[in-house]
Amino acid sequence: MLRRVLATAFVVSSTVLLARAQTPKPSPTPPDEKIEGQEPVKVFTEEVRLSVAASDSFGHYDPSLEIDDVLVLEDGKPQQIRSIQHLPANVLLLLDTGNQLGLKNTNITREVALRVVASLRPGNRIAIMQFAERAELLQAWTNDKALVAKVLKTKLQSGKTSRLSDALATATDQFKDIPAGTRHIVLVTDGVEGSGRHHTMAESLDGLYAAQVSVHVISYTILVRQEIGKLNAWRKGDGKQRDGNPASDPVANGDPMLPPGATRTPKFTLMTKNTDPVLKKRREEYERATRFSEAQLSELAEESGGQIWLPDSIDDLAGEAEGIARDIGTEYVVTYRPSRSLASAKSGEYRKLSVASQRVGLYLRGRRGYVVP
Repeated sequence: MLRRVLATAFVVSSTVLLARAQTPKPSPTPPDEKIEGQEPVKVFTEEVRLSVAASDSFGHYDPSLEIDDVLVLEDGKPQQIRSIQHLPANVLLLLDTGNQLGLKNTNITREVALRVVASLRPGNRIAIMQFAERAELLQAWTNDKALVAKVLKTKLQSGKTSRLSDALATATDQFKDIPAGTRHIVLVTDGVEGSGRHHTMAESLDGLYAAQVSVHVISYTILVRQEIGKLNAWRKGDGKQRDGNPASDPVANGDPMLPPGATRTPKFTLMTKNTDPVLKKRREEYERATRFSEAQLSELAEESGGQIWLPDSIDDLAGEAEGIARDIGTEYVVTYRPSRSLASAKSGEYRKLSVASQRVGLYLRGRRGYVVP
């Protein structure tokens, strides 16, 4: 009886072991595959990348920037910098080709853009967007300067109005896959908004600041006001009085009704006036708009860590292009881990930034703050 029980137990044990041996083991789930019905894991990076321009007392690029040279304050508190790198920039040329009242010149805007491209350092990537009634991407990101120049020469076209708010919103979308700290816009405009826009300026600026794009502006505003002043003013010929003396004034002739040698000496001044009061009023309104837009463009440049150029002549307008390219070339990417956790921030929280030099003869400039993602 005992032998029969032991034999039965042995058979059962062998059957169990054999069944276990034949049962296939589940294959491990690859770590990079999403399990059906499970939300993907989101990793929040506690890191801020800040674009900082570094130059010497002559405004030239400082190639020797080190961590100990830079002080970054976030909401007034010093931050521990983890790295400083000089990386290639991604530069979007955002060109205003709207021609309200005939006061801007697309050919001059083209020349400015061509000079910016020619002056940028090798290795930078460039994209082109023009805007008038709508924003249009003419060239996606490329480091081929010859291709960019060809597009500027052949595809830039004038429009009737300018919708800057819409253009800024569309431009911001171009930086979704661009690393933070290397995002730049070169904006050539007078900043005056046309009608029919789909975004408010506040909405567009909020998105631009959240994307941490540095904006460098060449503004038409002073040139436009000068032109409006000329067009709306009374214009007085050459300002000379006419005395009727044929020797000094061939326009005035002697009166044949007078004795030989005698002349009349009337005194008069040539004067012209723009006789279209509606057009004059529109120009005056446009002039006031440029004063508002100039302040807005200045704020945009300073807040984002860029600069604004306000040339007062056509030659200066084109000449400032080299200054913008040089300014972009001086920028480093400074990375730090904020002492106050980003994950704990409220949605849309704004944090103030200040960048200071800790070395004599070194001048630094960065954005004034950022929006927590």
